[in-house]
Amino acid sequence: MHLIASRSPDHDVTNTVDVTSSAAVYRAVRDLLVSRFPELPFSKLKRAFQDFDRLYRGEYPGFHACDTAYHDACHVRDVTLAMARLIDGYEVTHGPQGSIGHRLALVGLIVALFHDAGYIRRRGDTRHSNGAAYTRTHVSRSARFLVEYLPTIGLGAQADMAARMVHYTGYEISPENIVLKSSQAHLVGHLVGTADVIAQMADVAYLEKCRDCLYQEFEMGGITRQQAADGSELVVYESPVDLLVKTPGFVESVIEQRLDGYFAAAYRFAEAHFGGNNLYMEALMANRRRLEKALTVAPHHDSTLLELAV
Repeated sequence: MHLIASRSPDHDVTNTVDVTSSAAVYRAVRDLLVSRFPELPFSKLKRAFQDFDRLYRGEYPGFHACDTAYHDACHVRDVTLAMARLIDGYEVTHGPQGSIGHRLALVGLIVALFHDAGYIRRRGDTRHSNGAAYTRTHVSRSARFLVEYLPTIGLGAQADMAARMVHYTGYEISPENIVLKSSQAHLVGHLVGTADVIAQMADVAYLEKCRDCLYQEFEMGGITRQQAADGSELVVYESPVDLLVKTPGFVESVIEQRLDGYFAAAYRFAEAHFGGNNLYMEALMANRRRLEKALTVAPHHDSTLLELAV
């Protein structure tokens, strides 16, 4: 398979799965993995997708609806689909003797599905009016949600592992400090962390979402301005344009430090899944080239970059 020339913003990197639909993503995941893991209780996974919809729509008891525009339901579905493909690629590469097994596969998929649950505000929250305010702590909040949720679908014994594994998607705990009981569990954590990175950066609208949605979330989450050690204010991102200007450097550091570093190049399992090409990394690099081309035309911090990046 090769990089899709024209993609719908509502579809995944192959332009075949509608990521606005949990039913469509669940079917794609099930159809992909049912032959790999016939023992996997897909009824539990289907229930998790249904509960995910309830959570993000504001119908899950004790929670408001999702109100973050970048870290929304489509992003999470895209990540979960990428996770399934990475699992499939791993299984292709290692065969039955090296399989992660259906139990870890299920936990990994559910962690991917609820890895951003920490952005969802709880009912009675009087501290903040938008979930983006929890940007710095959203992974720990996601871990808390998983601990509460997994017992409701008969997976209470895996709750602690899931709560630790979800930290591979964030920055609150450095990956080398995440404690899990087996190397296979750490591997699944690498897959979850990788899926989170490659799905969002391969999104056909990644640059537009950074400009129009992510900067706003960073503002509400206190990321754009931070306090330096001497008490002065440090401006990290001064505008949506500044965020775009700094995005190529961020992408480079994420590839080097997280994808190739902490996650041991687990993105390469996508190549085994796709039969040679890595559509996620190809789309990621295409987004990077598109932005770098725009930056060579527009002066830094020039408002015209808002148009050139589209």
